[in-house]
Amino acid sequence: MLDNNAMWPPIEPWQVGIRGRCPRCGEGRLFNGFLKLASNCESCGLDYSFADPADGPAFFVICFGCVPSVLFAVWAETTFQPSIWFHILVSLPIVLLTCIPLLRPLKGWLVASQFHHKAEEGKLVRQGE
Repeated sequence: MLDNNAMWPPIEPWQVGIRGRCPRCGEGRLFNGFLKLASNCESCGLDYSFADPADGPAFFVICFGCVPSVLFAVWAETTFQPSIWFHILVSLPIVLLTCIPLLRPLKGWLVASQFHHKAEEGKLVRQGE
């Protein structure tokens, strides 16, 4: 279990993030469930407590997945006025398929990007300190 990040070659965040792998070694699992982050990497021991993607993945999924699929359903309703079965059999699966599968890879990418860019919470620096 090494703590020195300099011993690990940098890995592009998208390469490990979308696969749900450790941002330092690329081997260990990042998730301990569908969206729950593991506490640390089982391969290199990296502590994942630095990771805080907050609502970032949900925001991107809503903007680029949910909004277009809901707009499709609204367009279909206003243009063709289909039965409720159209929305149950077509619109609902489209909405679910454009939203749920994207959450995990986006969360992994954001966590890996936080590690790669050494992102942390902003701090107010006062003069004289």
